Amino acid sequence: MREVTAQDEPLRLPVLPDVPFDYDAELPAYLLENNFGPEFTSQNAAIDNDNTPADNPVTDAGATLGRVLFYDRQLSANQTTSCASCHLQAAGFSDPEIRSIGLSGGRTSRHSMSLVNARFFEPGTFFWDTRAPTLEDQVLEPIVDPLEMDMPLDEAVAVVGAQDYYPPLFEAAFGDESVSTERISLALAQFIRSMVSVDSEYDRGRVEVDGPLEPFPNFSTAENAGKDLFFTGGGRSVSCASCHVSEAFVNRPEGVGNNGLDFGGGDFGAFMVTNDEADLTRFKVPSLRSIARSAPYMHDGRFPSLEAVVQHYSSSVRPHPSLSEPLRNPDGSAFLFQFTQVEGDSLVAFLNTLTDDGLATSEKWADPFTGEVFEVASASVGPLADESGGASPVLVFGGLLFLVVAGTLIRWMRRR
Repeated sequence: MREVTAQDEPLRLPVLPDVPFDYDAELPAYLLENNFGPEFTSQNAAIDNDNTPADNPVTDAGATLGRVLFYDRQLSANQTTSCASCHLQAAGFSDPEIRSIGLSGGRTSRHSMSLVNARFFEPGTFFWDTRAPTLEDQVLEPIVDPLEMDMPLDEAVAVVGAQDYYPPLFEAAFGDESVSTERISLALAQFIRSMVSVDSEYDRGRVEVDGPLEPFPNFSTAENAGKDLFFTGGGRSVSCASCHVSEAFVNRPEGVGNNGLDFGGGDFGAFMVTNDEADLTRFKVPSLRSIARSAPYMHDGRFPSLEAVVQHYSSSVRPHPSLSEPLRNPDGSAFLFQFTQVEGDSLVAFLNTLTDDGLATSEKWADPFTGEVFEVASASVGPLADESGGASPVLVFGGLLFLVVAGTLIRWMRRR
């Protein structure tokens, strides 16, 4: 468990390459095409699920700025927490903790969802309950959430505007140095949408064959058997690919799903947002890419391993009025895969081939704050142009953080 202190480690300056990384890399052909046969009625091309808005495409400069914002602990009230605190690169941009630890030691209500292939969720909504209509909306919520980062957006704009390393990044991304909530949102969304998995054993095998159903030459016998079982169901009427579609392995375009868990915890999922009974205990489904790195699994982190997940689908799916259609028998009962031991082992072997070590280790998506430690000297209040062009009081950071700590204490007392 991560120990929570007033400051985990000294604040450092970001170190960035002279030439930005290529964040808008060309996608492989198999993510741009549907290479499944007509009998695979639920399948589509990964690009068909792309939620990138026309007015915020991924750019190298925008994603570079987003990377710095993603890892910047100064966007939290006590400078201990960043977006990356709950979305760890080595963990598939998820969290090994069942529930993430916030800036003051509290726990989040749900498990941290992996951000890998977040670009390929066609409805475009975010969070497990889909409460954020777009990724651009989603990225701002953790910043203001009292449990997570606890910083009002106007203060976040002020903090960013006070750092010497941000002006050239904003100018490169947006044409001038102006800082705004919208620009912070756009840049963070670009960085997250750049996290597309294309560097796994699956990808290395896929480029050697014409279609996903052919045996991959780099796969073991068990891995190829697991791949066939995943896509075809091994003679069953349902397969894993009935819900996890395209070669990005993302949720069906319909959106949220119910996979037959025991929902005794009182979390009603998307219903709390839509108020539609059909969405009761339905949740968003993350991509299966790099899934071996993102344990534990499900919205509540109940399954510690892929073996436990496979066992659930094999024998423990429960009937429910909102159970996803592929898991529902004609009589309303739950469909159970009833995998043999060999089938279960081969399925896990295949899922492990989706691990993208490049995404988990590349400097391109890593913490850039590896430079010199910088001292925070004193704090003073001065005018700064706000987003509407008027003057607003802003905290200009220096050494003793007195005003930061005092402001945090006052906000905490107001919430009591």
